[in-house]
Amino acid sequence: MKAFAYERPATVQDAARLAAERPDARFIAGGTNLLDLMKLQIETPATLIDVNRLPLADVTDTEEGGLRIGALVRNSDLAAHPRVRADYAVLSKALLAGASGQLRNKATTAGNLLQRTRCYYFYDTTKPCNKREPGSGCAAIGGFNRIMAVLGASDACIATNPSDMNVAMRVLDATVETIDPKGATRTIPIAEFHRLPGDTPQIETTLKPGELITAVTLPKPVAGVHLYRKVRDRASYAFATVSVAAIIAKGEGDRPKLAKLAFGGLAHKPWRIEAAEAALVETGSADAASDRVLEGARGQGSNDFKIPLTRRTLRATVAEALRA
Repeated sequence: MKAFAYERPATVQDAARLAAERPDARFIAGGTNLLDLMKLQIETPATLIDVNRLPLADVTDTEEGGLRIGALVRNSDLAAHPRVRADYAVLSKALLAGASGQLRNKATTAGNLLQRTRCYYFYDTTKPCNKREPGSGCAAIGGFNRIMAVLGASDACIATNPSDMNVAMRVLDATVETIDPKGATRTIPIAEFHRLPGDTPQIETTLKPGELITAVTLPKPVAGVHLYRKVRDRASYAFATVSVAAIIAKGEGDRPKLAKLAFGGLAHKPWRIEAAEAALVETGSADAASDRVLEGARGQGSNDFKIPLTRRTLRATVAEALRA
């Protein structure tokens, strides 16, 4: 690990200002991802800006009936929050499916949003990686790519977003709140927060330089069965090969009257296709929904199995929801 300066700002605007003044700085809270990257010298910030003492750790109700989650709320606390368990169960289930209890006790809401890929080649500094070194190439294309993307990828990058929480946030239509160095705030729909790789896979979100996440807001809850199904190579502490976050309300017979679906393990960002949800409601067929989700899907050899696995996972999720 390389030497770095350390700052502990007193206000959120001071934190954003410091980050803007020092482009090679990084915010740190739990550090569950960043510190690993620093030890491997994948991330080499000259300055760490510690945001742990900022007043961003509350979970509060909104006037619209939703929930506002501070950026520093720990994953364990969020998963156990009574309102989350009652009204946003898919989020609680997704958080509990990710990592160990020790990591959930440290990891934060904002940090989870910004979690970087677990691509083997991104972590191996002896191999080319456009995300780590733009223009160097993508060793995963033509390499061992079992965990890589089958949707939304590009010739520059086939990495996936590793977060379970992000998939649940996508199905819940969350919005991300930020503050910039001048004190201006904005809200970013979760659908627009993460970027597809295109020609610039090193740019992973729509955050601007110095912009600090302050909270995530969930809209008024949607009634229905909340499920998070995660398929992985081992039973615990593994990233998803395919995951499905679902909110499904039963209608008459075997056809749901409402369906919201988001997928993890398939793309550079949580994957949601509203046309697939409409297909499930209109036809009652998980396969019809899968057809829409998987339009344009392309395996890379070792990960071809993800395409039929997505179909089977969605079938099982829908069947479980309709039995509940």
